[in-house]
Amino acid sequence: MDAVDRSREQAAPDGVAALARLIESVLEGAQDVSPRPLSVSQLRAVVALDRRDGVNLRELAEQLDSTPPLVSRLCDRLEAVGFLERLPSARSRRELTLRLSDRGRAYLQDLRSRRRDRVETLLAKMTPAGRAALAGGLAEYLALADRTPDLHR
Repeated sequence: MDAVDRSREQAAPDGVAALARLIESVLEGAQDVSPRPLSVSQLRAVVALDRRDGVNLRELAEQLDSTPPLVSRLCDRLEAVGFLERLPSARSRRELTLRLSDRGRAYLQDLRSRRRDRVETLLAKMTPAGRAALAGGLAEYLALADRTPDLHR
């Protein structure tokens, strides 16, 4: 049997580690609605481009906290499946602008719809009190995350 590292659990206030594990489980459950044909890193890039369409490679690499060569290869794969378009930049002839294709947008919309349906199905099974507690807790969590962006990665 594998040893379990409980050092973080002991350093955390009561219930924080257990709640963190629950949140991890919820996030992992969202993966049940598969992002195929994309890898997790490709999906992150598609979401980043959806939020800030028309960026260049360097800007996308910064958003993904990666390097331009790695992001360039990732973009090659996204372009190969038809989810990304590389267009000449209006700012510089040496630069390309990255945009989601219509196919990429449709894919992301479908994925979000399937995930939302799953979440709504589960929320509908919760008690009203449970939903209210969850809503309050998530609102507080998001407010804190917005004030501490360095921890929100």
